Amino acid sequence: MKIPRRLPRLLRLLARPLRPVSGLGWAVFVVGVVMTAVGWRLGWVEAAVVGVGLLGAVAVALVLTVGRSTYAVDLGVSDRRVRVGQRVAGRLLVRNAGSRRLLPARLELPVGRTRAAFPLPSLSRGAEHEELFAVPTARRGVITIGPVLSVRGDPWGLLRRRVAWTDVVEVFVHPETTRLAGTALGVLRDLEGQSTKVVSDADMAFHALRDYVPGDDRRHIHWKTTARTGMLMVRQFDDTRRTHMAVALATGPKDHAGDEEFELAVSVAASIGVQALRDESDLTFLAGTRRLHSENASRLLDQVATLERSPVGHTAAELAAWVSAGAPEASVAVLVTGSAASDGLLRAQVRHLRPGVRTVVLTCEPGATSTVRSHGTLSLATVGSLPALAGVLRRAVAG
Repeated sequence: MKIPRRLPRLLRLLARPLRPVSGLGWAVFVVGVVMTAVGWRLGWVEAAVVGVGLLGAVAVALVLTVGRSTYAVDLGVSDRRVRVGQRVAGRLLVRNAGSRRLLPARLELPVGRTRAAFPLPSLSRGAEHEELFAVPTARRGVITIGPVLSVRGDPWGLLRRRVAWTDVVEVFVHPETTRLAGTALGVLRDLEGQSTKVVSDADMAFHALRDYVPGDDRRHIHWKTTARTGMLMVRQFDDTRRTHMAVALATGPKDHAGDEEFELAVSVAASIGVQALRDESDLTFLAGTRRLHSENASRLLDQVATLERSPVGHTAAELAAWVSAGAPEASVAVLVTGSAASDGLLRAQVRHLRPGVRTVVLTCEPGATSTVRSHGTLSLATVGSLPALAGVLRRAVAG
């Protein structure tokens, strides 16, 4: 029997609104139609019986699949923000919101790239069924939970009808961090600011006296010196600025020897950023290809949880220039990278920053001995573990 050329296209068009039909279901249906037609036309009783049997199986699957479900599903998790290693406890509550008893079904709960299945018993009107689950968090990232799907179908897998009942819930798995408690950031004199080489006519740090120039604020006239010299003398000050910290994390694939090294770098950068926010310092956090929101620690860690090594991410050689362009007002720059960058490359970073900017370059290498080497306003440090970070920063601050 010759098959029309347009038949495959017609079947594809018919399949679009009938997505519940599986590939096996379509195969059984087509074979059933062909066997029935051939058996009827040629008088081949056996072929016709097989074809009718296959079509009957499709009809039974259709009866088991169709029908209206009236579920009210509530998906809840204990916490949407957890640290690496913590478990996320969840609760799934299903209630029959209709007026009729519902037949047994199956619930599917997508969790990341996996899918958990729960049997749902028959529910009378208003009856509820509860399922508890726990999601382990072995690594930093964002875990998507849901939507909850009800699945109805036949035992042969010909038809499957999935209906979504909830929205997707995102759980942010934050990196491990350590509390620095003023060790590194004690160098940032937030009350008086950091003195610069710029001379100002109005600030807090006294610098010198000079002759009065028309237009000067008379409040800054030094009357004792004016009386002694017979000339108006005004005070000058060293310009100061509020502490502004810039943290830049290298995410290039060649900057880190492996995933463990990258995770240490992420934890180091996140720990410094969170401590800066706790100390109410201005913070600019640069990672990947963007500036992360740093209004509060939770929002910062939510975005840090999404970071990945990427070829389009800024490399160690680009961090200082990125800080100079993205945070020109920074008074302290902390550059975090892996062990792949050489000391010469890291020392060259300081030339991209304004004079006077305190620069700390942290090389993260798990298991390495923590060391600190200072050159003027530049400190090069190796961090071998997260608990060692506080001591490394204290030594870098001490110079």
